[in-house]
Amino acid sequence: MGKVLASEDRGLTGDTSVSTVREPAGTAQTPEELNQLNTVNSVTLTVNNDNGSLNGALRILITLTLISIAPILIIMMTSFTRILIVLHFTRAALNTQTAPPNQILVGLALILTFFIMEPTINQINEQAIQPFNEGTIAQDEALEKAMQPLREFMYPQTQLKDVELFMQIADREWDGEIESIPNSVLIPSFLISELRTAFWIGFMIYIPFLVIDMVVASTLMSMGMMMLPPTTISMPFKILLFVLADGWALIIGQLVMTFY
Repeated sequence: MGKVLASEDRGLTGDTSVSTVREPAGTAQTPEELNQLNTVNSVTLTVNNDNGSLNGALRILITLTLISIAPILIIMMTSFTRILIVLHFTRAALNTQTAPPNQILVGLALILTFFIMEPTINQINEQAIQPFNEGTIAQDEALEKAMQPLREFMYPQTQLKDVELFMQIADREWDGEIESIPNSVLIPSFLISELRTAFWIGFMIYIPFLVIDMVVASTLMSMGMMMLPPTTISMPFKILLFVLADGWALIIGQLVMTFY
C-alpha cells in the first residue's frame, strides 16, 4: 500500500506539478479501500470583492448545460422555425418526396439562421459575453444584457394579438411597450407568430404548383387517361417551372428578406 500524501504535499486541484493520485491503480485490498475516492476531484470558486473566477471543471459543467439547451434556444428564439417550415412546404409542393433530404433542409435552415442572427449574436458577444469574461459585469446583468438583443429581434416579428393573448392568459396588463413584456410571454407569442407566418408563406408557395396539378388533371381526363395519376405527369413540369424561375434563390431570398 502506498503512503497517503499530506494535503500540503498533494497540492490543490489543478496543480500539475504534483499528482493527486492517493493510491496507485489496483492496490485496493478490501471493499472499503475500493470505495474510497482515489483522486482529489473538486470544483472551486474563488470570490474576491464580488469578482469571481471559475475553475475548469465548473466551466465545463456550464458549457455542457448551455449545449444541452442550445437546440431549444435555436428553435424557439431565432428565425429557424419559419425557415425550416417554409423549406418543407416547398419540397411538399414540388412533390419530390425526399429530394432534397431532411439533412439538407435542416442544414440550410441552420446556415440561413446564423446569417440572419449574426448581428444579434455579435451584440450578445459585445454587450454580455466579453464584459462577463472580463469581470466588469455580474452574472445577472450579463444574462439581462444577453437577452435584450434577442428580445429586440423577436418583438418586430411577433404579432400584437399573440402578445395580448398570452398577456390575457397570464392575467397581466400591457402598456404596449416591449420593456413591459416578460420573457415568458414574448417567447411563446413569437413562436406562434412564426408558425402563422410560415404557414401563410407555404400556402402562397403552393398556389402555382396547385394550378399545374389542376391543368394536368384536366388534360388527362379530357384524353380519357383517368387511370394515370396526375402527380406522375405534373411533377416534371413542376420541377421545370421551379428551375426556370430560379425557385430556390427566389424563395430563400424573399424568405430572408421577411426578417429585415
